[in-house]
Order: sequence, then C-alpha cells, then structure tokens
Amino acid sequence: MLPLRLYIHVMDLQIEDRVAMVAASSKGLGKACALALAREGCRVSICARHSDELERVKDELLDIGPAHATRADVSSPEDLRNWYEETVDALGQVDILVTNTGGPPVKKFMELEDDEWRIGVQSTLLNVVTLSRLVLPGMQSRRWGRIVHLTSLVAKQPIDELTISSTIRSGLSGLTKTMANQFGPDRITVNAILTGHILTDRQYALAERRVHESGLSYDQYFNQAAAEIPLRRLGEPKEIGEVVAFLASERASYITGVSLQVDGGVIKSTW
Repeated sequence: MLPLRLYIHVMDLQIEDRVAMVAASSKGLGKACALALAREGCRVSICARHSDELERVKDELLDIGPAHATRADVSSPEDLRNWYEETVDALGQVDILVTNTGGPPVKKFMELEDDEWRIGVQSTLLNVVTLSRLVLPGMQSRRWGRIVHLTSLVAKQPIDELTISSTIRSGLSGLTKTMANQFGPDRITVNAILTGHILTDRQYALAERRVHESGLSYDQYFNQAAAEIPLRRLGEPKEIGEVVAFLASERASYITGVSLQVDGGVIKSTW
C-alpha cells in the first residue's frame, strides 16, 4: 500500500517584496492591514500621529520583514508628502497604497459646526486624493499598482450620528469607481472595503455614546449589536487586513472598481 500523503496548497498572493504604504496604521484596521501585508512579504511603510504607538508597530513589522515608519497626520498634505518621500527613500517605489483614517465626529446633522465639516472633508476625503496623486505616477510608469480605500458600511447604509462619515464614504465609493475606470489601462486596480462593525477604538467610541443615550450596559449594547448581524458577532481587525492583502495581490488582478462589503452581512441593501 502506498503511504498516505497530505498535500496542503497555500495560496501565494505573489506580492513578496512589493512596497506598501498603509495610512493611520498604529492601531486598529490600519495596523491589521500593515501586518497582513508584511506577512505576505511586502516591505511596509506606516504612519500615525503618535510616535510611541507608531514605533511599537514598526518593531512588530521589523520582526517580519523590512519596514519604515513616519510620524504624520493624515489631514496634513505636507505630512503625507513627507511620508511618501521617506518611504521611497527607505523602501523603494510604492506598489500598494491603503488609505485609512480615523472617523469624523460622532454627531447628528444639527450638532455639527462648519469647522467639523471642513476637518472631516480634509481628513477623510482629501487625504485619499493627496496620497493617490503621490503614488499613481510611479504605478503608471511601472504599469502595476494596487490602491485600496478603507471606508465603511455607512457608504451604503447611513447612520444618523455618523452624518459626516455617511456623506463622505458614499463619495469615496464614487471616487473608487472613477479611479478604477481611469487607471485600469495602466494595470492599476482601485477598490474600496466597506467595513462593518469591527472591534476597534472607533467602535468603542460609538458604544460609549449609545450606552449613555440608551441606558444599556456595555454588554447589553454589544449583545444587541451582534444580534443585528447575520453572523451574530462583531468583526476582528485582522479580518479586514486579510481581505486588503488579497485585493492588493496578483490573485485579485481582475477585481477593480469594487466597494466590497466586509461586514458579516449587516448591510441590508442588495446593490
């Protein structure tokens, strides 16, 4: 009798040695994306506002492979330009860009001031424009690139107290499609991920407001939130990171212009 052999097929994403920039990546979704790309062999550059947290994540990345970190505020075009230039100097030309930010204020429409709208547009939309403009010429010249925008379920299913986010995230879906149309001929894919209820600092900030308004305990609130999700649980950041790594890969070379729901099924819309 021939010996029984177990063959395990591991999907090679074919992005080893690609240079990836991941914005706002000292924690939460950004950190999860940076680690997922590093595990696939990418050379990863990260940025964040707080140096201590940034250096801790950089050390984690260096345990996996080449990495770089720049202290930068994603709402500052000058900081983003500096981060890009440092990345190219340290790691080489950028192949993969993951745009990401913290969320705008948690407020309903009549609670918002004009300055909060301006800051929201700058930190949630214009930073995406700035970073994309920086990396696209190089991607076009090499005829290869991956851009992934991290957005939110509110792009399809607005939430009352996330007024600014609901407005801008739907716009990012439109931007994703127009960028995909324009840069597809250069073999550059552009996709967005509509994240669901993921256990990040942002989710806990929302919980704090809703617990205060409803009188529920934190356990009651999270149990209620999970009950509204078909998979009956909130997501983990790594589940977003792994999808980002796939969309950034050679295996996803025929996927572009997509706003992909990674939400446990919570978005009710069929479009």
